[in-house]
Amino acid sequence: MFIDEVEIEVKAGDGGNGCMSFRREKFIPYGGPDGGDGGDGGSVIFEACENVDTLLDYTGRIRWTAQRGQDGTGKCCTGKSGEDLILKVPVGTIIIDRDRDRILKDLDEPGQTVRIARGGIGGKGNKKFATATNQTPRFAEEGTPGQERRLRLELKLIADVGFVGLPNAGKSTLLSRITQARPKIASYPFTTLHPNLGIVELSGERRFVAADIPGLIEGAHSGHGLGHEFLKHIERTRILVHLVDVSGFDGSDPIDSYRAIRNELSQYSTELAAKPEIIVATKMDLDPDRIMLGLFEEAINLKAMAISAVSGQGLNELTERLWHEVRKIKDQEKPREDIKEYPHGPHSM
Repeated sequence: MFIDEVEIEVKAGDGGNGCMSFRREKFIPYGGPDGGDGGDGGSVIFEACENVDTLLDYTGRIRWTAQRGQDGTGKCCTGKSGEDLILKVPVGTIIIDRDRDRILKDLDEPGQTVRIARGGIGGKGNKKFATATNQTPRFAEEGTPGQERRLRLELKLIADVGFVGLPNAGKSTLLSRITQARPKIASYPFTTLHPNLGIVELSGERRFVAADIPGLIEGAHSGHGLGHEFLKHIERTRILVHLVDVSGFDGSDPIDSYRAIRNELSQYSTELAAKPEIIVATKMDLDPDRIMLGLFEEAINLKAMAISAVSGQGLNELTERLWHEVRKIKDQEKPREDIKEYPHGPHSM
C-alpha cells in the first residue's frame, strides 16, 4: 500500500535522575557523598533511506518514544544514556511541525538525517553538589524531560521526469517499457492507484528517474478523481511528459484531453504549469498515417513526439531527448539552499 501522508507524535527520552548516596565502607567513617549522575535520554532522529518507498510503517502507530536515560547510582556511577530512536523514511519526506505549521526538514537526499526531538539531560548526583561549605548535600537533581513534537510527514516523490495525462493515456505502459518498473496495466481507467517510479537506463551509464502520476482528470486540483492526492508528487520533477492518446480509439477528443490536463496543472500551481513540457502522442500504432496527430498538432499549435509503447516506435528517440533535457536543466540549476532546521533544544517547546 502506498501511503504518502501521516500524522504522528514523537517524544525523546527523559533524562535519568541523579542519585543521592553516601559512601559506606568499613574503616571509612566519613565517606561523603557518592551519588552518580543520571544518563541522558535518547533523541528522535529521522533518516532518509533509498530502500523505503512509503510511510506505511507509521500508519498503525501514532506515538514514537525514544529510550529514557537510566538513573545514577552510588559509587559515583553514571546511569546509561538512552538509545536514540532512528525513524527511517523515504527520500523526499517533508517533516512538518503540526502545532506551528512549519517545515522542520526536507529530507531530499539519501542518507540525510535530522534530530527532530532532543533527549532530556540527566540530573546530577549529590556528589556534584559537594562544596567546602556543604560537604554532605542531601539532594540530587532530577533529569529533564525529553522534547515532544506533533508531526505531519508528507512524501513528495523525487523524479527527473513526471508522466501526466488522462487515465488510459498509456503512462504505465510507457513506464514499463523504458524501465524495470512493473505497474498494473489494464484497459479500464484508474488502473494505477499510486505513483510508480522507474529508472531509465541508457548506454554510457546514463540514467534518470521517471514517475508515473495517476488519476488526473478534469477537476483533479479540487479533489476529483485521484489527482488531488498525487499532483504534489510532480512538483519536484524537472520535466513533465504530457501523454495524449491521439488515436481517438476510445471516443475521446485528444485536443480536449490535452487542454483539460493543462488547466488542472495551472489551477493547482502556476509553478507546476510553468515546468518544461514534452508532449507525447501515444498509441501511434492506431494512427499509422498520422492523420489524427497532424490535426492535434495544428489545434494546439505545438509539436508532439510520436510513440507507440506497444510496438516500440519512437521510444529510443524519446528517452534520448529526455536525457538531454534533464542534463541541461541539472547543469543550469543552482545549489539549493537547504531548509534550515527548526530550533529544537530541550527548552524550545
